[in-house]
Amino acid sequence: MIKNVILIDDNKIDLFVSQKILEKYNSKLHIKTFTSGFSALSYFKLMELKPHLEVCVVPDIIFLDINMPQMNGFEFLKEFEKLNASKLKKTKTYMLSSSTSAKDIIKAKNEALCSGYISKPLTVDKLKKRITSDFHLRKLDFFCTL
Repeated sequence: MIKNVILIDDNKIDLFVSQKILEKYNSKLHIKTFTSGFSALSYFKLMELKPHLEVCVVPDIIFLDINMPQMNGFEFLKEFEKLNASKLKKTKTYMLSSSTSAKDIIKAKNEALCSGYISKPLTVDKLKKRITSDFHLRKLDFFCTL
């Protein structure tokens, strides 16, 4: 069961839309948003240093934009992988991107920490397909491009 979701995207409109879609999918989700990979990493480092803080909630899913300034989604994953927080090992990370570049899609597919690639905009149907396949132990396919 999914309870906690983190959205990382530099575009505040995309963050807002994705958050509303997640709330439509399940109004009881706890959703945290970050406008940069750096701010999200700071949150995870705080979780690592102070694991008993109530403000630090372990996400079940991270939705991560690929194309962000300063630190793109792939760079974020490299830094995320360096964290020692054992609680984060079960977190699934999805690239949520408007990129249609075959290079980005293939790179996401080959990234060990990436559970899938979802094209923007996020929709309830895309969530249902991805969450059903991944969280019920049925791996249907890597892509979710409805």
